[in-house]
Amino acid sequence: MDELETLNALQAYRAMFAFLERYYERTHADEIGALLGSMALLEDGKPMDEALWRDWTGIVAEMRKN
Repeated sequence: MDELETLNALQAYRAMFAFLERYYERTHADEIGALLGSMALLEDGKPMDEALWRDWTGIVAEMRKN
């Protein structure tokens, strides 16, 4: 099985976060910086913006159906 297929929702979220961090480091795009701020994980493992987490888990659920 392809290792990308084995990521759980939190691992995939962290991968997306790291991807966006690297993009931000190259571009310093304000929009990406703001997004990263709201995506940052708290000690409980959830993002600062709870609505963003609900959006993320909803998208993951949709992708699993397809």
